[in-house]
Amino acid sequence: MQQAQQATPQDFDRVLSSMCTEPHPAARQAAERFLATNPGDPGTYETVAELERDAVDMLGTVAGLDDPAGYVTSGGTEANIQAVRIARNWGDTDDPNVVAPESAHFSFQKAAELLGVELRTAPTAGHRANLDAVSELVDADTVCVVGVAGSTEYGYVDPIPALADIAEDAGALCHVDAAWGGFYLPFTDHEWAFDDAAIDTLTIDPHKVGRAAVPAGGLLARAPELLDELAIDTPYLESTAQVTLTGTRSGAGVASAVAAMDALWPKEYQETYERAMDNAEWLAESLAHRGHEVVGPELPLVAADLSVPMTDELRDRGWRVSKTGSGEMRVVCMPHVTRSMLRSFVADLDWY
Repeated sequence: MQQAQQATPQDFDRVLSSMCTEPHPAARQAAERFLATNPGDPGTYETVAELERDAVDMLGTVAGLDDPAGYVTSGGTEANIQAVRIARNWGDTDDPNVVAPESAHFSFQKAAELLGVELRTAPTAGHRANLDAVSELVDADTVCVVGVAGSTEYGYVDPIPALADIAEDAGALCHVDAAWGGFYLPFTDHEWAFDDAAIDTLTIDPHKVGRAAVPAGGLLARAPELLDELAIDTPYLESTAQVTLTGTRSGAGVASAVAAMDALWPKEYQETYERAMDNAEWLAESLAHRGHEVVGPELPLVAADLSVPMTDELRDRGWRVSKTGSGEMRVVCMPHVTRSMLRSFVADLDWY
């Protein structure tokens, strides 16, 4: 017990590859106030249930959807699993498959295994979904076509409207994973949201760039009928049905998401994006000047071909960096990443 009281959590002054960040002070305070409430029992915990409706409405505003259906999830993994579950239950086939680009998050592998759905992954071109490859994998048993709006490895955005068209032609649903990119993309020219394309469900996480406390993910659906595909009877609760994957949930994530969006949307989120993009472009130019091959940035994420031993040395000096599946170093310019941090990082690179 004393050990837990004395333990110091990870600070963020050298964290460069995480998609988590420091919560906004208002989000932190709201999370503490609602820590013991349970939005999984809305009949009892009415206040946090109302806050969850507010959170979904606000996420809909960010993602271009009036009157959205949805709920606050534990994170992008749960939201992606639930989107696949919606598609599986909605589809009219005993042998369902989901088609996604190979850049899709590994949570879709979890979804396929848990739900008994075949996952078909299409090659990418330039780190984006290859439309011809996606089309070749789609057939009469396809229940969902997935697009990524801000991939976790490279920060690239798939051609979402074209993927939505492929899904529509196949009689399938279209799901967009914007777990990380969703709070940066409104300030870009990318077409990724409900008002850009005929997408059906979307993942967007307030606990990433949105600066809510962990855990606070988000699942949005264009129509409430899609969420009905998830409904399970709850005979001993005051509410009669539940669409969430988890039962008991802390209201901390719900309340903190509302508090963060109240404080930051849209002006401060836009300023955060512009600052992060400037930092990413500065880092990419600095690395390219030193002879490294750089991928991006399309959104505020930079990948570069630093050697594996150099990456290990950086970790020994306290930098929290990770690598892509192809071995490039990956830097995510989250709200806590400052130009001063990046200058120190590059100075350490020069030392090697």
